Amino acid sequence: MLSPNSTGADRLRDFIARGGATVWTFDAASLQRAFALMEEYADHPMDLADASLIVAAEALATAAEALATPRVFTIDRQGFQTYRIRRGHRSVKVEILG
Repeated sequence: MLSPNSTGADRLRDFIARGGATVWTFDAASLQRAFALMEEYADHPMDLADASLIVAAEALATAAEALATPRVFTIDRQGFQTYRIRRGHRSVKVEILG
């Protein structure tokens, strides 16, 4: 899908160049939240990569409501059909792209 010199790879590079993606890193609180999610979803095993996507989506919603989105790009649909993104006092179903 994103092999070198493919249309998909070209579009992804254009998207990133226009500011469509940023790098997000864990702080101590985010890492603890990811670990808590991994425990919460123990019946639908969530690895750290999956937890990091949910925590990043939650952090973006807190930082600026304009960026708030329940959308996650993944090819691993199984877990993300179960996971929820916390928005204040409620949880929002993940909208899977990919």
